[in-house]
Amino acid sequence: MAHPAAVSIWVFALSVYLGVCECYFSIPLKIYPGKYNFSSDVELSPLRRVALTSDGNGLSLASDPSGTVNFLDMINNLQGDSGRGYYIEMSIGTPGQKLNILVDTGSSNFAVAAAPHPFITHYFDTALSSTYQSNGRTVAVRYTQGNWEGQLGIDHVSIPKGPNGTVTINIAAILSSNGFFLPGINWQGILGMAYPMLARPDSSVEPFFNSVVQQLGIPDIFSLQMCGAGLSASSAADPAGGSLVMGGVEPTLYRGSVWYTPIIEEWYYQVEVLKLEVGDQNLNLDCREYNMDKAIVDSGTTLLRLPVNVFNAVVEAITHSSLIQDFSSGFWDGTKLACWMKGETPWRFFPKLSIYLRATNTSQSFRITILPQLYIQPITDVDGTLDCFRFGVSSSANGLVIGATVMEGFYVVFDRAQQRLGFALSTCAVSGGVALSDIAGPFSAADVAADCSAGALKEPLMWLISYALMAVCGLILIILLLLLVLPCRRRDRFGEITDESSLVRHRIK
Repeated sequence: MAHPAAVSIWVFALSVYLGVCECYFSIPLKIYPGKYNFSSDVELSPLRRVALTSDGNGLSLASDPSGTVNFLDMINNLQGDSGRGYYIEMSIGTPGQKLNILVDTGSSNFAVAAAPHPFITHYFDTALSSTYQSNGRTVAVRYTQGNWEGQLGIDHVSIPKGPNGTVTINIAAILSSNGFFLPGINWQGILGMAYPMLARPDSSVEPFFNSVVQQLGIPDIFSLQMCGAGLSASSAADPAGGSLVMGGVEPTLYRGSVWYTPIIEEWYYQVEVLKLEVGDQNLNLDCREYNMDKAIVDSGTTLLRLPVNVFNAVVEAITHSSLIQDFSSGFWDGTKLACWMKGETPWRFFPKLSIYLRATNTSQSFRITILPQLYIQPITDVDGTLDCFRFGVSSSANGLVIGATVMEGFYVVFDRAQQRLGFALSTCAVSGGVALSDIAGPFSAADVAADCSAGALKEPLMWLISYALMAVCGLILIILLLLLVLPCRRRDRFGEITDESSLVRHRIK
């Protein structure tokens, strides 16, 4: 690899010297290791250390109701659904200002609206908090949908239906946004629950849950139940949408056993998908196709998002196995809804979808399955005579995302302490007495590659590549400067000296 690279450098340098060159490159955001330094002037209120019991496998379970903490207090602390997101009430600042905050396991910043916006009813007024301190740093974050910009600071945060105690948290005060706050939502900020590597502007900004674990002394584990399965995303009412249990697992929220898959990279909650099935039909794709770029579990993403080739294969398999003929292509690409007469449900026409994940015993896998009720999603009714539905699966250019469409069928355990992700059957994923999800296993993983994520370029590797390219460009620049000071100049075809090769005109951008 080194020899062709060297040849390419000299060919490139020679072409610049003999002709004209423009160099464009993009540098990803640089991540710096380290801890965020809190101001010594901030006084922390006394914190209570929680007392938890273990299930023998390293998991923290609910203590006796009379103990320091009871996970039962955290049941139904979420509201919302997959269409509008799941959010939790938090108290921010002194005195506390209550806001609803979207729970997002696919990002790492804790950010709240700090200025008026047409689509939100209230915001965090930093001027009214005696404990808010800005550190003067600006921050901007872009998501799959929408983006925001703001200013970093710190303040006290507590969760009425969460762990006991107040913590001092890094807060991004959102001052402007585009496509982030949407009509009909009932939340005013976002709670990024992923790892420091995803924090912006760099990993020195300690994420919310890291601070909670450190300051309250709870185990490094949280679990999530999302109960919007089968609910219309246009419903005016906000039902109790689920539970976010910080510090452990609440056994009353799931049925059966918890099946674990390794977290293979600590940035997003990245897992390894081995295969997909539509009905009982294996898509028979190379397992690296499923993990192209990455495969993650993200509560902040509404749909099940699949790499383009995988998505096309799923649609083709559903079309062949569906009882509906000549179905509109607009339904599959999300541009059209499918409507049936009111009271007539379409789910009997569609197959189940199954995802195989590598087990912690890497020679085995287990299967999570969702019924059509989870991915053929009710949206609205038309004139009281039609019920309309959307396809809860979409194509993705940046990896496979197990979003709310799938997560609503399961109680998901984010066991960061043991670097694993757990799935169990959710007690609320039931409709009309019928379970909307299933888990089965173990199965042999001998028929797939030993490492299905090997073909995916992870972000740290891309940084190294970018830095290497920067070094190459730096070397080229040095060569160009040396050539510039040489007495040799190229004449044009009329014999006149020109400045067409000047770095002033053709500077590196």
